[in-house]
Amino acid sequence: MHPRRFAAGLALALAALAVSAAPAHAQGKGKGKHYVVSSDRAVVVTRNVLGRQGYDVVRIERVGAAQVVYYRAGNRGRGKGKGPMQKMVIRTVERRIVFEEAPPAIMLDIDVNLKL
Repeated sequence: MHPRRFAAGLALALAALAVSAAPAHAQGKGKGKHYVVSSDRAVVVTRNVLGRQGYDVVRIERVGAAQVVYYRAGNRGRGKGKGPMQKMVIRTVERRIVFEEAPPAIMLDIDVNLKL
């Protein structure tokens, strides 16, 4: 094998390795869903979605820039009492609304309603 061809192949292999080892910038770094709506609209939609899915909204607290929605499952007519208290955090990050600690089934319905 010729030394020039070997050096060119080695340089090409090193370049391919360097490109594949670089971090991908398109990968998302956020933990929750992001929306460009007002926080008031996000709270109203969240309250409506939770009510439709059989949850009772216990209270909504403002903690700094975030709003914490406390909710629990209703008894759904079974007479077994109400479910344990759960929470969902709605906060604003750079003019975008972020939902945290929300179950996927609820987030799917919130996602559909916020896009309308």
